[in-house]
Amino acid sequence: MTIPFVDRPPTPAEVEMLRLILSTYQDGSGMLVTGETSLPGWRDFERAVAAAFNGKAMESKWIYDVLLQEADIRYGISCKMRETLHTVTKTGRATIELSNASGAFWDVIKTKGLTQENYQTRADLAGATILDVVESWYTGLEVNKEKSFYLVLQWDRRKGLYQLFQFALDLPNPQELTWQVLGRRLIGRDSTGILFEWYGFSGGQLKYYPLVESALWSSAVFQLELLPANLESGLQNKAAIYFPSQWSKLYT
Repeated sequence: MTIPFVDRPPTPAEVEMLRLILSTYQDGSGMLVTGETSLPGWRDFERAVAAAFNGKAMESKWIYDVLLQEADIRYGISCKMRETLHTVTKTGRATIELSNASGAFWDVIKTKGLTQENYQTRADLAGATILDVVESWYTGLEVNKEKSFYLVLQWDRRKGLYQLFQFALDLPNPQELTWQVLGRRLIGRDSTGILFEWYGFSGGQLKYYPLVESALWSSAVFQLELLPANLESGLQNKAAIYFPSQWSKLYT
């Protein structure tokens, strides 16, 4: 048995299964409410990935969101979903929010002799430290790190478009980047543009902007399948399917 993403790219049928599962969240069960309907949110994405690729959704704040398994070997998927497909089109870069653990980053930065008042004087050291912290989260676990990965869903609400990207967990070498503090942001640039942004004083988000051409795999742009026009409440339909005997008694 081969595992999608780990041993090979996902097949068109597997990607279609994921698309159709994501489409079911338009029935009112999705996290993102849009008027009388809904759209899939980040937790729905994690559950859909687990269902489509025979994985296990962790349903927690663990570093991996879905685990795939072959014999005794486990592989991790860190699922990321951002409403930034328009940025992919404009800049050729995906958007991945790696973390918002501001306190954890500052704790380690301070061990390097830097503070919130002077870290801009050694922006390169602060940047390297932050990336080292992220890398450390994925080490020492009973999960094969080399074949684990980020699975990123970028989408555009206005156009109703979605696209998937698979990126390696290994981050670029911070020593090969140019770091500086602009306002309240720590920025790391590669030769073509901004690769990292860290908002250490407002939310603590660490954002990663890899070039989509560096992705291990990417899907075509797709739309969610339209729900049947005569579909009633999605939750009622699920109850009727799961409990047909009990449901039928409601109308007798």
